[in-house]
Amino acid sequence: MAAAAAGMNDFQLSEIRVTPAPSIALPGNGHQIHHQASPPAASRGCFPVAIVPKSTLFQKIGAEVISTFILVFAGCGAAMVDAKYKDSITHLGVSAAFGLVVMIMVYAVGHISGAHMNPAVTLAFATVRHFPWQQVPAYIGAQITAAITAAFALRLIISPVANIGATIPAGSDLQSFYLEAIITYILMFVVSAVATDARAIGELAGLAIGATVGLNAIFAGPISGASMNPARSLGPAIAANNYSGLWVYIVGPTVGALAGACSYNMIRLPVKPDELPRAASFKR
Repeated sequence: MAAAAAGMNDFQLSEIRVTPAPSIALPGNGHQIHHQASPPAASRGCFPVAIVPKSTLFQKIGAEVISTFILVFAGCGAAMVDAKYKDSITHLGVSAAFGLVVMIMVYAVGHISGAHMNPAVTLAFATVRHFPWQQVPAYIGAQITAAITAAFALRLIISPVANIGATIPAGSDLQSFYLEAIITYILMFVVSAVATDARAIGELAGLAIGATVGLNAIFAGPISGASMNPARSLGPAIAANNYSGLWVYIVGPTVGALAGACSYNMIRLPVKPDELPRAASFKR
């Protein structure tokens, strides 16, 4: 669910910048070499060269598998425990669990894969040219595989309760479709802002993204389940063998994510010659 634009030669998904000083990416032998831009004359000093190794596709896919597994296992697991033990966690607790696990994974693997954990996010970043299309199938395959594996693990460990955390519309499919599209739009707009814009405070990206997920889940959870993620809905649906309204959670988040990414690109301020992007962190 996360990610800043990379050059064509080292095109990697959007990441959140963690280096406070601006830097210039120079070509290197298998590495990204960042020379920090010179500060004003009054504060000019010696600045070391930072060498940041690129993540391989294998490492990125591994990070997506692990982070998506943890997302579904922790988030859907919280919903199952709450249902099995009679509101022991409460709706607010389940919403917080999803927000917290997203925040944690952004900080844990954002610098490796971009911490998408979400096919809709991957497609949106590729559409606005912040992610290479050739890596999209591998990312989405990893996310879906991890979600299905986590859902079956929950079924085995906790027992099949609450439809393994599956998202099912409480009202009409159309109502949940609109809601999923809007809350995913909100999420993707925030992700695009904090993860792809050099002016954003990149160090707080995980907190901003996790808080957005939690907020959306608080008010949309009782109606649509607040999926915002096709993989998160598909995994439990397969494990529970319950495909009721599944199209809502595939089409809605995809439409919302595309709209969110495109709309932020429309209002993004142009980069001035003296404003260089900071060193990459969540752009893989």
